[in-house]
Amino acid sequence: MTHGSVTVEALPLGDFTFPDDAPWPGEAGLVLGYAIRHSAGVFLFDTGFVLTEEGDPELGDFYAKYRVRPRPVLEALGAAGIDRGEITAIANCHLHLDHCGQNELFPGVPIYVQLAELEAARGDDYTVARVFDFEGAQLRPKAGDHEIAPGIRIFATPGHSPGHQSLVVDTPDGSLLLAGQAVYSAGEWAGIPGARYGSDDTRADHDTYARSVARLKALRPKRVLFGHDRHGWPD
Repeated sequence: MTHGSVTVEALPLGDFTFPDDAPWPGEAGLVLGYAIRHSAGVFLFDTGFVLTEEGDPELGDFYAKYRVRPRPVLEALGAAGIDRGEITAIANCHLHLDHCGQNELFPGVPIYVQLAELEAARGDDYTVARVFDFEGAQLRPKAGDHEIAPGIRIFATPGHSPGHQSLVVDTPDGSLLLAGQAVYSAGEWAGIPGARYGSDDTRADHDTYARSVARLKALRPKRVLFGHDRHGWPD
């Protein structure tokens, strides 16, 4: 999709199946990243699942439980006509392994993350170290909102995770919001009963989540895209 001089490409980065003890048991889920072409290059929002092999001692059981099928981010970029060398910076909405799993394919590229998220990731039972601690990692931890390129702003949206962040892209048509997982689906954003709601996740900080959603709605974006829903708002 094109908004003035800014082009945003959705990147399908894999799918999975919710197990019986998760929200929406037995249903399929997907993960999306986004490539934002702008005057300074291509900004990448999320890198998808960790690429791993069957029997991985850290991830094998989890991948089997969720029936994870990752897609290489370089393949997704190539399908969109984008070369790895065009990526000038990255932001992960958070450091769960389905959103930052292929960061290590971009050594030397600045990766923006909230300081609170990095601190959580360094704790136990949160993610795997390879997504932020790899040779050539150029992490740029920040606290709160900040502009990372002309017309591209990060908004701190904690709730789903301690340091979740969303991306706002200024365009001649108005603001384009890449919500990440601050809002799970287009139906949640629109308030449709029965839609997938991120607040259904028992791990979320529900009060903080609600405040972040209200803050994003106050931006009055013209369009919203999500990390787990191929449908945008308005569709």
